[in-house]
Amino acid sequence: MDGLLAAKENGKRQWMYPLVRKGRFYKWRSWLSYFYLIFFFAGPFLRINGQPLLLLNVIDRQFVLLGQVFWPQDIFLFMLASLVFLVCVVIFTIAFGRIFCGWICPQTIFMEMVFRKIEIWIEGDANKRKKLDAGAWTREKIIKKTAKHALFVLVSFLIANTFLAYIIGSESLVKIIVEPVTAHWVGFISIWVFTIVFYLIYSQVRELVCTLICPYGRLQSVLIDEHTLVVAYDDVRGEPRGKLSRNADPFNLKGDCVDCSLCVAVCPTGIDIRKGTQIECINCTACIDACDQVMDKIGKPRNLIGYFSENMIRLKEKPSFTGRMMGYTAVITVLVAVLGYFIFSRSDMDITVMRSAGMLYQQQPGGYISNIYNAEIINKTNQDKVIRIGADDPAVKISYIQAPGPVAKGGSAKTVFFVMLPASKVHAAKTTIKLNLLLGGKVVQSVKTNFIAPTND
Repeated sequence: MDGLLAAKENGKRQWMYPLVRKGRFYKWRSWLSYFYLIFFFAGPFLRINGQPLLLLNVIDRQFVLLGQVFWPQDIFLFMLASLVFLVCVVIFTIAFGRIFCGWICPQTIFMEMVFRKIEIWIEGDANKRKKLDAGAWTREKIIKKTAKHALFVLVSFLIANTFLAYIIGSESLVKIIVEPVTAHWVGFISIWVFTIVFYLIYSQVRELVCTLICPYGRLQSVLIDEHTLVVAYDDVRGEPRGKLSRNADPFNLKGDCVDCSLCVAVCPTGIDIRKGTQIECINCTACIDACDQVMDKIGKPRNLIGYFSENMIRLKEKPSFTGRMMGYTAVITVLVAVLGYFIFSRSDMDITVMRSAGMLYQQQPGGYISNIYNAEIINKTNQDKVIRIGADDPAVKISYIQAPGPVAKGGSAKTVFFVMLPASKVHAAKTTIKLNLLLGGKVVQSVKTNFIAPTND
């Protein structure tokens, strides 16, 4: 059975019972998935300079990546990073098709390397699972189904807690766990909502996430071309397919494919890879391992199914770096360079200074001329900060009308102040002055502004 909707003739859903063949790709994917799983569950507790490795706190509008704290004030960086990510997805898909889905996507990792293994451990291989589902509700079936779904809920609960830790932080999650439920109703309900969602995804929805819900598969029809590496069947070598026969084929008319359909039996989305590239294919390589094992048994070369581009099969070309890939690579290089510059030159504190509208200058006692300024100070760090405003020129005096209080983490504060210059220092109607944002006596940000005064000729 293959098809986008995975449905029977009567319209009901066709459940997938993929066989598992542990070949070289399966082993590589397994080891890679172990690394991903360890990283996923340990991630919320890892720290860089006291900050989480990754935090996506949309509630408090605080985001942390590799120990760097970002706030809504960094919206430009978010937009640029999103553009870089989009171009990366495009060029990666052009070069390697849907390899992300089979090797990196959390849906595949958890479904095939966690929940599928639990299912096989309790209910047996594909044939046993199919027979169990079709059979009556005996004592054995009730025990196995209860055990399986209990473990599914438990794993979903662990995933939900970890997922929530990436949103609210590990410290907040620990509080929800150890403190009374009545003190954290929202957090407690959120954990169970996520648990139910993950349980339904991995116990009921399953491969439909990849074939129907996720839009990434549909990008293939737009982005891939004859040079893209995808999991493909070498029909030039494999056709015409035919069953093995004891009688020799004197004219060598048959291809290498023995039409065993094992490549279909192991596919988690139920497609026949021999029909060509399909949007349901997640490049999981299960069909490669299955076919390689068959080729080994009949003494034929491996890679009847493998990573090929259309031109590699038809024209026997080697993988090449196409002009389209060069163009996208140039674009992404520029974008990454620009993004890197803005990230590394980004200040932890920002200040915006503007002269008060409608105000010119004031004559002050002692031979001083003053201007009134409004300033907004933005704190991009994860700690409250006490700041002051100063100037490079020791002759410049700052007098606050509204002194800035402590600037909350990720927040902002406004201040109104006089800048006073000795009249003897003013030689033009408009003078450029430099103001400094001071934190603990250290300059963290500087800004230039205009000072209006009568000329002193």
